[in-house]
Amino acid sequence: MEKIPASEITPEHLYLTRRQFIVAASAVAAGAVLSACGIQTPTPQSSIAQPSPQASKGTDELGDKLTSFDTVTHYNNYYEFSLEKEQVAPLSQNFKTTPWTVQVGGLVNKPRAFGLDDLLNFTQEERIYRLRCVEAWSMVIPWTGFPLSKLLAQVEPQSKAKYVRFETLLDTKQMPGQRDSYFGWPYVEGLRLDEALHDLTILATGLYGKPLPPQDGAPIRLVVPWKYGFKSCKSIVKIDLVEEMPISFWMASAPDEYGFYANVNPDVSHPRWSQATERRLGELSRRKTLLFNGYADQVAQLYAGMDLRKNF
Repeated sequence: MEKIPASEITPEHLYLTRRQFIVAASAVAAGAVLSACGIQTPTPQSSIAQPSPQASKGTDELGDKLTSFDTVTHYNNYYEFSLEKEQVAPLSQNFKTTPWTVQVGGLVNKPRAFGLDDLLNFTQEERIYRLRCVEAWSMVIPWTGFPLSKLLAQVEPQSKAKYVRFETLLDTKQMPGQRDSYFGWPYVEGLRLDEALHDLTILATGLYGKPLPPQDGAPIRLVVPWKYGFKSCKSIVKIDLVEEMPISFWMASAPDEYGFYANVNPDVSHPRWSQATERRLGELSRRKTLLFNGYADQVAQLYAGMDLRKNF
């Protein structure tokens, strides 16, 4: 049985923007103590991402309890470091996230390289999303980030662009799991353009009011909450707008088990296990899996008329 930490912590009530990260770091250096429940007064040039009412209650919009910070940061699927979930955190602790550049190009009018400062300067928003793994476990995580559509608007997608292709850093020195020649590195994922432009789709730069730790995809990762977690590409260095559907990492590695869409669907079983139920980390009992991970009202229209068994 998987060993899941039982500890729970109170969610932080302030989700920091880039300037707030700097302020917080300076305060620590000066020996100041900031209350986790305090409210900072914004300066004229700063932007504060206010927590939602659900964050204050420690739940998501369905009333589900947030997964503990300890679990979120110490039970990770990140094959670039290790196949063992509890080994990712120790193996990634020295991962360098600065400097960092995300190249955005392909079928766009204004290709551009975004530095980390550029990305963190986008308005930060708090989103509490359920993230479900295809292995039938799930988490509820308070993310800090911004809609992917905001980034794509900067580069102006062309009319021929139908898909968005994402690529993770390839660095075998820092990422020991990439030395495994069984897989075809780097990690690649993709979304249909309308999925990428949906308001639920974000680029996350933090969680629990802190910058993303390496084991969770620092410094920037994709979060698509109605899809299985492997679609949410980590440590992104390249985003391209393309006309043809990208062949993702898992499509290439196990095409009989993983399709392009990866929508959470309790009626479509993985060849080696059922998807009908899931276990929320930190809980003992299993629960029914919700279609589109509980986001059907927001995203079902994207797949109107599609055979979700064929397009899995």
